[in-house]
Amino acid sequence: MSLPLEGLRVLDLSRVLAGPYATMLLADLGADVIKVEHPGHGDDTRGWGPPFVGDESAYFMSANRNKRSTGVDLKTDKGLAKIKQLAASADVLIENMRRGTLAKLGLGYEALKETNPGLVYCSITGFGPGPDRDRPGYDFLVQARAGVMGITGWPDGEPTKVGVAVADMVCGLYASNAILAALHKRAGTGEGSNVEVPLFETTLSWLGNRAQEFLVTGEDTGRMGNEHPTLVPYQTFRTEDRTIAVACGNDAQFQKLCKSIGRTDLADDGRFTKNSGRVENREALVPELRRTFLERGSEEWISTIKEAGVPCGPVNTLAQVFEDEHVLESGILREVEHPAAGTVRMLASPLILDGERPGVRKPPPTLGEHTDSAGWKTS
Repeated sequence: MSLPLEGLRVLDLSRVLAGPYATMLLADLGADVIKVEHPGHGDDTRGWGPPFVGDESAYFMSANRNKRSTGVDLKTDKGLAKIKQLAASADVLIENMRRGTLAKLGLGYEALKETNPGLVYCSITGFGPGPDRDRPGYDFLVQARAGVMGITGWPDGEPTKVGVAVADMVCGLYASNAILAALHKRAGTGEGSNVEVPLFETTLSWLGNRAQEFLVTGEDTGRMGNEHPTLVPYQTFRTEDRTIAVACGNDAQFQKLCKSIGRTDLADDGRFTKNSGRVENREALVPELRRTFLERGSEEWISTIKEAGVPCGPVNTLAQVFEDEHVLESGILREVEHPAAGTVRMLASPLILDGERPGVRKPPPTLGEHTDSAGWKTS
């Protein structure tokens, strides 16, 4: 399929996750991404295992599909010259080194735009302007400091991080979005941009309604397990055999839920008719629902509730996710031939463009696999 970013040249000087995730998203859409790695040890995540598939870590493979890899030592004159050569005709450069590191090497935005004024230069930093602007950022520490762990977990339990490095990944999403915006600007002006995407501030941004609720009221509802602060019922319930998730987004859905589970008495109770009342009286309502859901198995409840038009589904393990009928038939899982790992199942892009999902054109590269051919396509 024809991809929208074909012909776009991205020089990727980032490592670990936020930057590589951003460039993978661009690569999925057709960009030619050259991943620059130290020729001796490569991206840190190549060693983050087990598990490994052949010589490659599963972690590295998760964020580096559709790219090329070149081995470059930035501590040598030859290496610096190579990067300057690639940057001179790149559309985008992305990096996540300590603030000022590349500028000291003559690879900062001000230096590179002299030979390439249309360059979009994206720096992923730990913290933006402020007293901590020079501090590094790590997903786990940012989830803690930015309040994610303050709203994740159970009220009487330990604060909990999200099960994947979500701060890094959302930062990568912001970075790819900012890069595309800068390219759109360049299309009109011919000028590049110097873009900064801080890990800490991007994490603050997706606190969303929880942040705004505190800013409006000054009250922190803290950790609520799987309950929702302003919607009830919008949480998990234990059934005879496993846990399910029920998401009532409005009063009409609550009425349908009560009818489908044989609890019209709850729908008729004036305390629960409106969502605001259900929020105020959740300690009376939720125990009643919990007792009811324990009376039958998950498949029966899910079928009954979905038929009533109320969002409902199982809480899956990863094994169950990758046995899910929709997952298997959606085309998001691909079998990819990897030069060092053999046939590997991987996730592809979640996007669908003109009815097609972009595939995995290139497997995650081996270290320095494309060093000898690391230039830009001319056609």
